[in-house]
Formats: sequence, C-alpha cells, structure tokens
Amino acid sequence: MKILKLPKEKLDFFASVVQQFGEVHAPVEQDGQYAFRRLNRWSEARLDYNRTILPPKKYFLPQREALFRYRPEAGYVPETEGLDQRLVLFGVHACDVYALNILDQVFAGQYPDPYFQARRKNIAIIGIECHPDERCFCRSMRADFVDHGFDLFFFDIGDYYLTLVGTARGDDMALATGPLFEPVAQEDIGEYKRRSSTRRQGFSLDVEIRDLPEIFEMEYHSGIWDALGEKCLSCGSCSMVCPTCYCFDVADDVELGSVAGSRTRTWDSCLFAAHALVAGGHNFRQSRASRIKFRYYHKQRGFVAEYGRPSCVGCGRCIAACPVHIDITEVINQLRGVLHAAGR
Repeated sequence: MKILKLPKEKLDFFASVVQQFGEVHAPVEQDGQYAFRRLNRWSEARLDYNRTILPPKKYFLPQREALFRYRPEAGYVPETEGLDQRLVLFGVHACDVYALNILDQVFAGQYPDPYFQARRKNIAIIGIECHPDERCFCRSMRADFVDHGFDLFFFDIGDYYLTLVGTARGDDMALATGPLFEPVAQEDIGEYKRRSSTRRQGFSLDVEIRDLPEIFEMEYHSGIWDALGEKCLSCGSCSMVCPTCYCFDVADDVELGSVAGSRTRTWDSCLFAAHALVAGGHNFRQSRASRIKFRYYHKQRGFVAEYGRPSCVGCGRCIAACPVHIDITEVINQLRGVLHAAGR
C-alpha cells in the first residue's frame, strides 16, 4: 500500500480534480445533522462531521429500486438505469467503509447481487479519519480502522493529510493531481502515531465482544428481551439507519388496466410486525420481544457464525435514532452483567 501526504490547503483543488472520476458527494449539514449528498460547491462539505443520518449504504443499496420491468410484448427487461453512474463519496468514516466491506460479503457471496456489485464498481470511496463522540464504539467492534475497501483514506497530521492509497483507482486519483501529493517523512509517521494514540483514548463507550456469541447463547431466555420488547416501538428506525442491515422486501407493482409492471425492492426491518408473517397468517415472531431479540442475535451471534465477526460496526446511529433510547451498548453490557460503558 502506497502512503503519501496532501497539504490541507490544497484539499479543495484535489476535490476539483477528482470530479473527473465521478460526481462528488460528501457530508453536508442540514438542520444540525449531516447527510451525504451531491456538492454544489466544495465549501458545502463538512469533513468534521460526527455521523450522517443515513450511511453511505444508501448509494449501493437504495431505499427503493426497480429490479426489472415486464411488458407483454417484451417480457422481462432488467432495470439498469443509474447502475453505470460514476460517483465519488468523499469523507467516508472507517466504520462505514468497514460496513461496506461487510455488505460485500453478503452481496458477493453464494448469490451475488448484480445491482450492488455494479454500484460498488462505479463508486469511488475517499475515506477520512473521524473523532469519536459519546455514541461511538467502533473501536470495541474493531471497526475504527480499515485497510481495504477504499480508494484513498485521509488521516489528519496537522498541516497535511497522511494518505493511504488503497486501489489502482486511488493511485490514478493521486497521479491526476500532478505534484500535489508529497512523500511522507519520518516526522509525519511520528505525528500519525501520536494522534492515533490520542484518538484511541477519546472513546468513552466500550463493550467487550470476546465470547459474546456464547453469552448470547446462555442468555437466550433472559428477561432482558421481554423488558426490551415492552420498551421497543417496532418502528424500525435502528434498521433504517444501520450501515449493515440489508433486509429488503420485494413486490410486483402492476400498472392499472394492464398486465405490465415492475418488480421493486425496498428496505425492510426485522422489527416490523409483518416481517416474519407467512402464508396462512402465521407469524414466527409475533411479539416485539421476539423481534428485537432476533435483531440482536442476528447481528451479534448469527452473523459471527456465518462470517466470523459481528455485523455491527459501532457507528452509534441506532443509539441516536431510537425514539425510546434503547442503547445497544447498554444491552450488551447488561447481558454480560457488567456496568455500562466505563468512563461514562
């Protein structure tokens, strides 16, 4: 992996150059929160943000998309509009890059998803270091640093960004700027190490994930789940903002007065009352307690069995979005029988 450095004062010029690789989207502020969207001008970008309302997942797995359309005279025609659009996502945090790497495992596994794969190929990722707030626990989930899944990744080292070049496309981005990037000196490496150590000490939330699947197995019948079921509204907010939730529903939308239509998929949530409803009216998870338990067991136990790690990356979005203040770190620590979050 190549390591370079970029003067901070040249960042806006660099951003103008990378437009040749795609339409630039970055976090912008709206009503005191942040969201990824297309930039009208570079001054709109807020690279000092804590977290966006929705994760970058929305670019790769849209909230609603047509998979194919059908017409009597043409049969089934795949929907390909927008799949070849080139984008540059500027300012993606490590936990969100890690989340995309997790989705890569899901959508490039036994049944590859061509829609996700096409977007992953055509969307460039420029990551940037973040600073933890009171809701971040990505360090506990081993997602505060990534070594792949991005084209470039920036680390603040004072007057420069130390830059990891992760792909050939990232190398092309650096080369396209001419002499803008500079070699890294030994003092730059020392400054990176110093800031990295300071950042690690900034995490106030902490959960232990070692042997967590076994703890979940032991606590399957715990009263904690009934208590959460009484509190949870089954609104699905946590699923909607989660960077690794990938459940979707599929429906055929028929045009009135014809047999033509389209097949559409939309985001779904395992917390919705009808998520486990099957033909005949039986619901495998009718109670709210069973649904919220399933969500936790899937992310912290089932995913570990299938892929070797939890699907949670510790971004804190579910904590921020929950209207009844259910905190995943509190739930995990209660299951472990320890006090919540040392340092808080």
